[in-house]
Amino acid sequence: MTPVRLRAARRRLFWFTYRHAVHWCSGSPTSNVIITGGDGSTLLLDSGATMTYTNKLGGYWYYDQNDPFNGAARAQSYTPPLNQSWQYGVDRIFGVNLGGWFNTEPFISPGLYEAYVNATTPAVDEWTLSVNMAADTANGGLNQLEKHYATFITEEDFAMIAGAGLNWVRIPFPYWGVAKFPGEPFLEGVAWKYFLKAIAWARKYGIRINLDLHAVPGSQNAQVFGRLFNHSGKMGTINWLYGVMGIANAQRTLDTIRVIAEFISQPQYSDVVVMFGLINEPQVGILGQDIIGHFYYQAYNIIRNITGIGNGPFISIHDGFLPDQRYTGFLSGADRIALDTHPYLCFQTLNTDGPAAQALRPCPAWGANINNTMANFGMMTAGEWSLGYTDCGLFLNGVGEGTRYEGTLTTFPSNKLGNCADVLDWPNWTATYKQGLQLFAEASSDALQNAFFWTWKIGNSSVTGRVESPHWSYRLGLEQGWMPLDPRSASGTCASQGVNSPFNGPLQSWQTGGSGAGTITPSQISLYQAWPPASLSASGGPINDAAVLPTYTPTGSLTTLPPPTLTMRSSSATINAGNGWQDPSDTASAYTPIAGCSYPDGWNAGAAATPTAACTGARRKRGEHARDLIPKAVITARP
Repeated sequence: MTPVRLRAARRRLFWFTYRHAVHWCSGSPTSNVIITGGDGSTLLLDSGATMTYTNKLGGYWYYDQNDPFNGAARAQSYTPPLNQSWQYGVDRIFGVNLGGWFNTEPFISPGLYEAYVNATTPAVDEWTLSVNMAADTANGGLNQLEKHYATFITEEDFAMIAGAGLNWVRIPFPYWGVAKFPGEPFLEGVAWKYFLKAIAWARKYGIRINLDLHAVPGSQNAQVFGRLFNHSGKMGTINWLYGVMGIANAQRTLDTIRVIAEFISQPQYSDVVVMFGLINEPQVGILGQDIIGHFYYQAYNIIRNITGIGNGPFISIHDGFLPDQRYTGFLSGADRIALDTHPYLCFQTLNTDGPAAQALRPCPAWGANINNTMANFGMMTAGEWSLGYTDCGLFLNGVGEGTRYEGTLTTFPSNKLGNCADVLDWPNWTATYKQGLQLFAEASSDALQNAFFWTWKIGNSSVTGRVESPHWSYRLGLEQGWMPLDPRSASGTCASQGVNSPFNGPLQSWQTGGSGAGTITPSQISLYQAWPPASLSASGGPINDAAVLPTYTPTGSLTTLPPPTLTMRSSSATINAGNGWQDPSDTASAYTPIAGCSYPDGWNAGAAATPTAACTGARRKRGEHARDLIPKAVITARP
């Protein structure tokens, strides 16, 4: 290298170091460690491997082993670093889901399910997958799920997400990642170890987390008007806040929410996990909006009693597929509640138009609703959206199910519109087709404003060796050229189509934790403060006196979530990772079965008779534990 080039190289290195605040820390007299860097810097991953960080959008990573809770990382130049507050209604959420990681779904991780598709009872949801895996000891038993946790999403994915211009991730998480009851076949607690990794990786790359409770005891959406859904753990019937075991399952869910809220509200984690989605896609049209309102008010109070007003995560509730205007005024004055919606074209009326034509649909269909809700309710996110404009995709409608596009979905008879093989042949998509998909993505993003694509990654089929639901994989779209390299390119798409109804903001102070937050309108309190609600819906008709239904008692041992185990370079450094419990005054016990009371199967209580009186319990037999009174859940044939 010539002297001139050497000086120029040194100058570039100096300015790179200055602009990105690269610091060198001495962990020992003989080693220096880089703790931050931007585009082109070398990353040391927690696996021990190295990779070159690619971020053309002004982001920089930060990780100091002696200061692991530092919030200096910045995902992109347009995203506040973690040590600065997010301005809701001003800063833009460019988000993506990490679906199928901790809460598996057949179409996201088809290889897991294909292994048992020909079993006596095929794997069609995580319940049946877990039962099949547990019996498959030759291949690792239920621990196969931990291998999935460890490999499906890694630190490299978080680095790529930041480099793709995305600044939030929504992470679906199941209740069994905290604790389960006897008889439930899920892998208990192990997902938490990997969620802690997610927090660390998100911190390193300046990404914020929306933690979404995706599956709850009894299921909030197992079946909807004859259609079976697999993403709450078990297909079949809804038993959460519905039917004979509805209250008991809701009590268990409140425990899960409380335990998670205690952990993520600790100062070591609250700058990363900044939003908490309470229940994913509850079928409110079946449950009843007034009934779930009682649950939301209970959960809200549990969380805010832990955090205090203005602190802790933003609370997100799903619209339950009701018109969003029906939530106007709900818990008005509450401290930071966001409304979540999941708009999908593929589950609406289908047509044979290509992606360029589909790109004309999102702005008029969604834009005005988002803006009106931001104005009339408060913060709104689109927690899920995709590029699916047909329902083609391996297992997209469920294992063994057909599609409406081909007229083969048995629960939804329809005429054939086309061939899925043509739609899914992504290795042979033309440049024009990919350009149409990118325009579709930009129109959707612009219409939805603060949104999370579903999902970051679709795993390969073990049969074909490739992704079989390409319209749902952000990562594949980046690699193959149909997702934008900079998500900000979406801005102005709706206006260019003649659809322009922007939210002029800002959000009101109380809606973002400022002045007035926590002072809920008295009429809303009077509507929703009763718990349990006086009545419940059920498949056999309303249960008008919910006071007679089975409940649990708060006398059990409570699970607390452990912090990560941290290793420091410096022997003089001290790190407080927290103890998993933000509020030491919160000493209530966990819900557990009442001794002497018998309970129907909490996952299959649709046919159970409504009691004539509440069970208050009796003396337990010698050596009998209260949880022994729960009937063992059994695997059943697919409904």
